[in-house]
Amino acid sequence: MSLNRNEKAAVVADVSAQVARSQTLALAEYRGLTVAHLDTLRRQARDKGVYLHVLKNTLARRAVAGTPFEVAQETMVGPLIYGFSEDAVAAAKVIADFAKGNDKLVIKGGAYAGKVLDADGVKTLAAVPSKEVLLSQLLGLMQSPVARFARVLAAVAEKKAEAPAAA
Repeated sequence: MSLNRNEKAAVVADVSAQVARSQTLALAEYRGLTVAHLDTLRRQARDKGVYLHVLKNTLARRAVAGTPFEVAQETMVGPLIYGFSEDAVAAAKVIADFAKGNDKLVIKGGAYAGKVLDADGVKTLAAVPSKEVLLSQLLGLMQSPVARFARVLAAVAEKKAEAPAAA
C-alpha cells in the first residue's frame, strides 16, 4: 500500500516528533518474522516505553535528518523495524532480548549520543542496566555506610545499657 504525499508528510512528522524526544535508536531486520512474533515484539516495546515502527527507509532518513540519529542513515537498508526510546537503553534492550529468543530478528545497528552503533554496540548497550536499576544500586551504595554506622551506634548504646546493670 503506497502513501500519498500528505500521508508521507504525516508519517515523517510523527517520527520526527518521536526522534526529538528519544536518546536511542535501534534498528533490526525483521524478514521472516510472523505477524504473531511482531505483535509480541510490539507489546514488549510498548510495555517498556519504546516507539517501535516499521518504516520506509526513505521516510525514516527524512525524519532523522538534522538530528543526532542522522549518523545511522548508512545502516537504513532493507526491511527494518525502528525502535526509538527516551530511556538510553530501552530500545536496545527490547530488540536485543527479542533477538535472543528469535533468530529471524537480526540486529543491524543503531545510534546513541550522536554515534553510530553496530550490532555488537546495540547488544552492549542492551546489557547496561536500566536507569531505575542503576539508581537503586547507587542508593544502596550510599545507604550502606549510614546503615553500618547506625548498627555500630546501636551496639555501643546496648553495651552501655548493659554495663550499669552488671555493676
